[in-house]
Amino acid sequence: MSENFNEQQNNINETWRPMNGGGDFSQGPQIDPMYQAGLTGNEKRPKKKEKKPMSMKKKWGVLVAMALVFGLVGGGTMFGVNAAAWHLSGMDDAGKKIASTETTSAESVADAVSSVEGKGAVAEVAQNAMPSLVTISTMSVEEMRSFFGGTYQYEVDGAGTGVIVGENDTELLIATNNHVVEGAQTLSVGFIDETSVEGQIKGTDVNNDLAIVSVKLSDISEDTMSQIKIASIGDSDALVLGEQVVAIGNALGYGQSVTSGYVSAFDRDLTLTDASGNTIESTGLIQTDAPINSGNSGGALLNMQGELIGINEAKSSTTSSGTTVDGIGFAIPINKAEESLQELMNLPTREKVDESQASYLGISGEDVSSEISQVYGMPVGVVVTSVAEGGPAQNAGIQNGDIITELDGRSVANMDQLRNVLSYYAAGETVDVVVQRANNGQYEAQTVSVTLGSASDAQAQTSES
Repeated sequence: MSENFNEQQNNINETWRPMNGGGDFSQGPQIDPMYQAGLTGNEKRPKKKEKKPMSMKKKWGVLVAMALVFGLVGGGTMFGVNAAAWHLSGMDDAGKKIASTETTSAESVADAVSSVEGKGAVAEVAQNAMPSLVTISTMSVEEMRSFFGGTYQYEVDGAGTGVIVGENDTELLIATNNHVVEGAQTLSVGFIDETSVEGQIKGTDVNNDLAIVSVKLSDISEDTMSQIKIASIGDSDALVLGEQVVAIGNALGYGQSVTSGYVSAFDRDLTLTDASGNTIESTGLIQTDAPINSGNSGGALLNMQGELIGINEAKSSTTSSGTTVDGIGFAIPINKAEESLQELMNLPTREKVDESQASYLGISGEDVSSEISQVYGMPVGVVVTSVAEGGPAQNAGIQNGDIITELDGRSVANMDQLRNVLSYYAAGETVDVVVQRANNGQYEAQTVSVTLGSASDAQAQTSES
């Protein structure tokens, strides 16, 4: 058995190492807020030593210990299945430079009980998990129309959180929300020792509001490397209603802070609008009453074993009727995010090209928002309204009415995102573009190869990319 397992392990491609071990939405989601004796007679018998009644404190200690033991035994099977899945996907500890965060094990049950009576289980979870959390600071450029009819640009600073989920031979890989890094011109990552380095957006998944940020290992000092850790991954499907959870994030941009609450509900769906006015549809979320504030986005939602079971996404402030609500936060379950994060980690890291190398696709388009998608049954993306004559898109076979949803493995949900993705590609590069094309009333995905043209040769049009 072990020989077969080892043989399987040797056949695994281990290019990528394990994931194991901002933005805020003021508008809020469109949801319903109800979701949160002594002996008698003269017989002579040996006198027994009288037992003192067990104190309430000791009773609680025994109960907690028993609960932990049964929980660990019951959860062992699920953990084993998950661990096997991580190993079989090449996500094991082989060659890791960075340790994983600590989790509660059967051997530490007694310590956990004493922790509850002492500093507290939440404190223990936070202490173990904090080395895997980072702050993310961004600077983006936005355009605003002036009072006199013209437009001007201004810089906008943003703050969010990330979770260290893996590494490869040259990079540290950090998971966060797409809305935390979207449109960022510059991006810096801050570690537990308060040092910071430049980061790059490795890949984004607009539809699931996920992103991977990479940091070059060569840019991180040895002292910092010795302090940071990779988050231990849990099983979000094993969560139960009322289970205690801990949220950690860069709230209000002040640095990492810790909040705790309980799992309130599962499978919540949200319609959110980011700072750029783009609509985000999020489904299957974990609802919790752990406070999540501006800057917490992209941070960690942890179970009481210290395992990452969700990526914090948003808080709720108002309902569709305008009613103000409190104590409602949402996180993307790690089991749902896992596949997307793996794909993003496998993408090559790119840097924005110089203006002299800027590329263009040669189309004009309009956004297909989630609202339009629901009404007309169209995929979310960029619908092509015109194709430049003799341009790259036309040469590749892109047609009017096609909906662009992906470019070189990077999801596209609107024109701004398409322009942002193109800013990482130089003229002359050939990329695969996924378009959804109508066929007898049904949209079918097609992949076309486009050799990008030079932006300097493109006609200046407001909505052209």
